[in-house]
Amino acid sequence: MQISAIIAHLESLAPPALQESYDNCGLLAGSADWECTGILTTLDTTEEVVNEAAVRGCNLIVAHHPIIFGGLKKISDKNYVGKAVITAIKKDIALYAIHTNLDNIGIKGVNGRIAEQLGILGGQPLWPASASAALPFALSATATSPSPTAFAFSSPAALLKLYCFVPLTHLAAVRTAIFEAGAGHIGGYSECSWSVEGTGTFKGGDSTQPFLGQPGIRHEEKEARLEAILPVWLSRQVVHAMIAAHPYEEVAYDLVPLANTYPGIGSGLLGELPEAMDENDFLARIKSAFGLAVIRHTRLTGRPVKRVAICGGAGSFLISNALSVGANFYITSDVKYHEFFDANDRMVIADIGHFESEQFTIDLLFEVLREKFSNFAILKSETKTNPVNYY
Repeated sequence: MQISAIIAHLESLAPPALQESYDNCGLLAGSADWECTGILTTLDTTEEVVNEAAVRGCNLIVAHHPIIFGGLKKISDKNYVGKAVITAIKKDIALYAIHTNLDNIGIKGVNGRIAEQLGILGGQPLWPASASAALPFALSATATSPSPTAFAFSSPAALLKLYCFVPLTHLAAVRTAIFEAGAGHIGGYSECSWSVEGTGTFKGGDSTQPFLGQPGIRHEEKEARLEAILPVWLSRQVVHAMIAAHPYEEVAYDLVPLANTYPGIGSGLLGELPEAMDENDFLARIKSAFGLAVIRHTRLTGRPVKRVAICGGAGSFLISNALSVGANFYITSDVKYHEFFDANDRMVIADIGHFESEQFTIDLLFEVLREKFSNFAILKSETKTNPVNYY
C-alpha cells in the first residue's frame, strides 16, 4: 500500500482546507508514492521518534504537530527540527502532520477526544467556522471543466452554494451525482437540495454541437435550477461530478460563498456533564483523567460545574467565547498570566499543559488508522516528547 492511500484517508476525515492560515499540515518530508512499511503515530516528531520508527519498521510518521512549522531557511543539526528532518531523510521515513485541521472537526477530533476522557456529552464548536469575512465575493462560471484557479478560496472552512441549470430530463441524474460527490449535507441531514422550474435560453455558435436546438438559432428549454450546499474543499469534485452527469456541451453554474456557520466545524468545543459536579471534584477528575502533576487555574466560583468548554493546545484566544456561551469551566493550555484575569470570577479557567491536553491525540490517530487499515502495521510511539518537566 502506498503512503498516498493513507494520506487520502486522513484527509477525508480532516481536510487540509480546515487548517488555520498559520499552520503547515500535510506531507512534510518523503514521497506519497513510497510503499508504506508501517505507521507510527505521535504528538511530536523528534529525532528520537524518527529513530523509533526506523527500529520498529515504520517508514511513515503521522504526527499532530508539524515538525516544519514556520519555514526552514537552513537544515542543520543545530536544533531539534533539523536533527529530526535530517534523520528522516537519511532513513527514508516520511513525515506527515495533521494539526489544526484535526482540531477543527469538532467531536471527531482532538477536542472530542478530550471531552470523551472527561465524560462530557454532546459538543459544538466554541467558534463555528464561517466564510463571512474571508470570502466577500461570488464565483460564477460557465465551462465544460473548471479551471485550476476557479477554486482559490481563502477561508479555512467555507460553505458554498452550488446553483446549476439542468434540463428536466437530467435533473435526477445531476442531483444524484452531486450528492455522491459530497454536496447536500446540512447538520445530520444528507441529500438536501432545492429545485425550481423555469425557462432557459441559449444560442450556439457555428462551432457548437448543442445537445438541444440548432446552432445559430435561439433555443428555449424547460430547465430546473438545482441548488445544494457544500464545503469549499469538495468544490472541485462536486463540480466535476455535476459536469459529468450533465448533458450540455457548456454547463452554466454558480458557486457562491455563504456566511452561514458550518455545523460541527470550528475551534474548541462546548459540552455538558451528565450531572453537575462540585468544582473541586471536577478538578480531581481532570487531574486523574490526564495524569497531571499540577493544574494552573483561576479562583473557584463556588458554583456547580455543568457546561464545560475545551480547546486542546493553546486556547486562550477562545476565553471570551467560553464566557459568552456560559461555560462553568474552560479547559485549555498555554494561558498567560494576565489572561487568567479574563475569567472575572464568571468561570474557572484550567490550564492543564499543552502536551497533557493533546496527549490522547496519539490514540485518536492510531484508532482512525486501525479502523481503516486493520491488517496493516500501525503503532503508537513510546517516546516521551513533552519538553516540559515538573519538579
